[in-house]
Amino acid sequence: MIQAIIFDYGGTIDTNSVHWSEVLWEGYQQVGIPVCKEEFRTSYVFAERALAKHPYIKPTHNFLDLLTIKCDLETKDLTDRGIWNVAEKERKLQSDNVAQYCYNYVLKVLETSRPVLAQLAEKYPLVLVSNFYGNIETILADFRLQYFQHIVESAVVGVRKPDPQIYQLGIDALRKVTGKTEEELPTNDILVVGDSFSKDIIPATQLGCKTVWVKGVGWGKEEVDETVPTYIIYNIKDLPETISKG
Repeated sequence: MIQAIIFDYGGTIDTNSVHWSEVLWEGYQQVGIPVCKEEFRTSYVFAERALAKHPYIKPTHNFLDLLTIKCDLETKDLTDRGIWNVAEKERKLQSDNVAQYCYNYVLKVLETSRPVLAQLAEKYPLVLVSNFYGNIETILADFRLQYFQHIVESAVVGVRKPDPQIYQLGIDALRKVTGKTEEELPTNDILVVGDSFSKDIIPATQLGCKTVWVKGVGWGKEEVDETVPTYIIYNIKDLPETISKG
């Protein structure tokens, strides 16, 4: 019996199982930045590593702020490597256009995911476990997603997925907010919902949780075993019905 739910954020709630590299790439194409996907992906990885290493993102930054910084790092890397030859003013304009496109993309997705969270929060205690930059609470407030009784954010706790320990922190948080012991709230009564097979489903399964894999467009050709997740869905709107049937 499901008593509580742990959600992933990025790629699950905000894009409905589309990897963020794909959302950004779509933005590049919409804006018309003339680079190939392989070169874009190189700059995407560069920016992700830079954000992990340097405190560019502040706790007060909302999601548009974050996207603007991320896209600026990516497009600057493209010009620094000579992949995109463009004047600085034009680079910044187009970079900001990509950020705005992606922000609007998320606003549209949230029209689907926000009601799902609202519905589930009426029945279950919810905890968020996310690899993020230290500003997730600002983003949740900006997007009106304040349905979580506790947040475990990698930049704050110092543990990142796929380390199962970050999900253990989520399990511990659920027991604390519900006032239940390990016997009263066993791990197999906790459901983990995420879009990444390796970063969400595998570590949660290792801890004994039930899982819902929101399967969509991932990063590359990840090796997966579809017998591992408890449930597989392809759109977050199907989550409440899936849980009720389970």
